[in-house]
Amino acid sequence: MTFDRFVAIDWTGAVGERHRAIAVAIADTGTAAPKLLTRDRAWSRAEVFDLIAGFSARDERTLIGIDASFALPFTDSAAFFPGDPSPPDARSLWAEVAAIAADDPFHAAHAYVAHRRRHFWTGVADGPRADRARLRVVERRKGSPASCFVLLGASQCGKASLSAMRLLAKTPVPVWPFDPLPATGPVLAEIYCAVFAAAAGVRGKIRDRATLDAALARLGSAPTQDLPYTFADHIGDALISAAGMRAAAVDPAVWHPAGLDQVCHTEGWTFGVA
Repeated sequence: MTFDRFVAIDWTGAVGERHRAIAVAIADTGTAAPKLLTRDRAWSRAEVFDLIAGFSARDERTLIGIDASFALPFTDSAAFFPGDPSPPDARSLWAEVAAIAADDPFHAAHAYVAHRRRHFWTGVADGPRADRARLRVVERRKGSPASCFVLLGASQCGKASLSAMRLLAKTPVPVWPFDPLPATGPVLAEIYCAVFAAAAGVRGKIRDRATLDAALARLGSAPTQDLPYTFADHIGDALISAAGMRAAAVDPAVWHPAGLDQVCHTEGWTFGVA
């Protein structure tokens, strides 16, 4: 696939309106260093939605990645919520999350967790963690231990993913792999920042310019400019992901991973995991 621009969004499900843990980086086609999209105050999830929606009015080929799971495990039990009435596919799941959590402020989804409470694990009172820590096919493929059904801490990936599903339910942008890739315009994809960091030879978080620039070089990118020597890890996540998306997008294998056809309408896939 050929794109003009790559946008990486480090996301969060934390409580509140504005979050320093949300970071947005942009890399243009070529080898120029990715740039942080800065603001005079921290991002809100609503502002990120507006940013994404704004790309839909442009003809530029833009790949937009959000660091959140776009669906819940389905394949292991042939249902998102085995034993209960369950949406048949991811789009139906997004619509259900959006409808039930509609009154939660700031794109949160606390009401949805309460609605599906018996399927989520929040601590030892819920019994063995492993009984509810289900994983999607792609999560098993990439060796990720995190399950969206395990909800621990305000910024845990399950809460971030449910809040992202509220965004997906109303976005005008096609979402890969649930939608066909359009001939022009933007495309949304799920990303996992650690995948791109690992591809650049980094294990763990990137919090300094030297580590970041060395990692960018391994992805065929020029070094950054105008960054302080140290910075928060969500900034490193966004910048390395923008460069990593650019490097990965030219590889046909990341668009056609083995097993995608079986999950493309239910669980989806993490872009960059072949």
